Amino acid sequence: MTTYDLHQHLWPAPFVAALAQRTDPPRLVQDELVTVEGRFRIDLHDHDPESRVQALDRDGVDVAVLSLQPSLGLDGLPDGERDALEGVWVDSVHELVEASTGRFLALSPTHVRAGFTGVSLGSSSFADFDLSAPLLDAAAAAGSPIFVHPDIDGPADTTRPAWWEWVNGYPARMQSAYLAWLAFGRERWPTLRVLFAMLGGGGPFQLERLARRGIDVRSVLDPNTFFEVSTHGRRAIELCIETFGVGQLAYGSDTPVVDPRPTLDAVRGFGDAVTHVLQTDTPTRLLA
Repeated sequence: MTTYDLHQHLWPAPFVAALAQRTDPPRLVQDELVTVEGRFRIDLHDHDPESRVQALDRDGVDVAVLSLQPSLGLDGLPDGERDALEGVWVDSVHELVEASTGRFLALSPTHVRAGFTGVSLGSSSFADFDLSAPLLDAAAAAGSPIFVHPDIDGPADTTRPAWWEWVNGYPARMQSAYLAWLAFGRERWPTLRVLFAMLGGGGPFQLERLARRGIDVRSVLDPNTFFEVSTHGRRAIELCIETFGVGQLAYGSDTPVVDPRPTLDAVRGFGDAVTHVLQTDTPTRLLA
């Protein structure tokens, strides 16, 4: 029985060096990550592969699925800069996966690549399906799952509390992506397996409101639409289990951005059967 964490980020040393060499966001200035959104303290020890494997062992997780977070803002860079940074991450993570004896898998940023187990896209890519159609067509043809992760929407509003973007901006963009998938994407790519980070920003919580607008809630139940549970606890996870069934949820942690243990404890609090589905059965079906 293999257990998975479908939502982890890791920056290999060449990517860290590339960020440190930059003079514009995203960049590293000693122990601070500077993005369009602001400055964030980073512990680079968290991105050491050996330390990450030790953390996996501590948490009882066999395989971490790595992705390059769209929240860095690479999509806002000129094409040459974006491709260069993305290429450094892709090449170094591919080598890391190959050498990891199965402890790491990785999602390819923006499009299908050989040696990667799926594709990660920013939430705004679901705002215009005609624009993103070539990427989604290729993923569907390859049988490659899509992981939808929140991206950024310009500089943070400094008049808001520090938690504002975390609790309002990211979930709102994820919820918009999920509802756009329901309205326009799912019918267009019916076989594409899509995993929404952080419970789709709470998108499933809106289904009762959809019903008030005449939508048959049963019509949104889809065996190819999945939700990972990062940053949430028992109440939110329980609501989604009641709505979609346990088989559409999967465990993800958003390591090292947040401490994975509160969400992992919440998942395991449902008992061994639910934990097995979220950490083994659903990830296996999603990544197959």
